[in-house]
Amino acid sequence: MESILSILVLVTLIFSITYVIRQRRIQGITGLRTALTSICFFLIAVVNLLAYWFDFLGIWSWGSSVVLLLLGAYFTKYLRRIEQA
Repeated sequence: MESILSILVLVTLIFSITYVIRQRRIQGITGLRTALTSICFFLIAVVNLLAYWFDFLGIWSWGSSVVLLLLGAYFTKYLRRIEQA
């Protein structure tokens, strides 16, 4: 059961990363600052998946997840704003 869940998370993570990259190219968004929020959120998934695989669950994985979540929230100020008419 655990391996199925890990494979599902890994496949979903790869799919979502490629989707974000494709959408950024279609919309013409360039630069690293606008991608920092997505990068932080993807790193949360990677850290938790690695912590699960290597039995490293605990305060370090929890702390790094919280730090990445706060960084992702901070970097939302660099996202492109949608102008409404």
